[in-house]
Amino acid sequence: MPELTEGMHAGEFIASEANGSRSRKVVTIDTGDLVAGQVLGQITKGAAAGAAVAGNTGDGTITEAPTVAAGAKPGVYNLSCIEPAADAGEFIVEDPDGINIGVAVVGTEFAAGGLTFTIADGATDFAAGDAFTITVAAGSGKYVAFNQDAVDGSEVAAAILYDNTDASTADQEAVAIVRDAEVNGNDLTWPSDIEDAEKNAAIAQLAELGVIVR
Repeated sequence: MPELTEGMHAGEFIASEANGSRSRKVVTIDTGDLVAGQVLGQITKGAAAGAAVAGNTGDGTITEAPTVAAGAKPGVYNLSCIEPAADAGEFIVEDPDGINIGVAVVGTEFAAGGLTFTIADGATDFAAGDAFTITVAAGSGKYVAFNQDAVDGSEVAAAILYDNTDASTADQEAVAIVRDAEVNGNDLTWPSDIEDAEKNAAIAQLAELGVIVR
């Protein structure tokens, strides 16, 4: 007789959870044929768009579509000229929470806070107070298989899929464990190329939600 391999049953990975449905949440799976125990990430951010603020003295430009990396936050980044100079200048960069993430130098690529962009000089020099914004779009809020190499938010472990769900052709609603639970680490499914340090970081992210991997 051929050898049969039994797959993971719904919720088999759960060691304990809160009373009622406190630990569970109905989520939308964006894509993939996923199994019970799959670690999930949430799509929390999209593309970025750079633009000059109306009224600038200088007519330089900013990268229209800055590169978004893992550390970017959805929302509006504000850039303000603090050191004007002929054919140059410096802009302070604040993230959507108002945190200073660095100084962008005109004509030099800036890469910090999850964004990469360049402010280019124009025919008219920048003046103090000239400004740009970079808007990082909010993501769909849907869930996908956790991917430590993603940049859309799914690089953060956010939940564990309760039962097998096939969203390979269309979005599917599913139940996920999102808080206050203990789970068996041997029964979880991770990306095939994840490294130990990356897995440990993801396990710590789940612990912040109250989902403890044993």
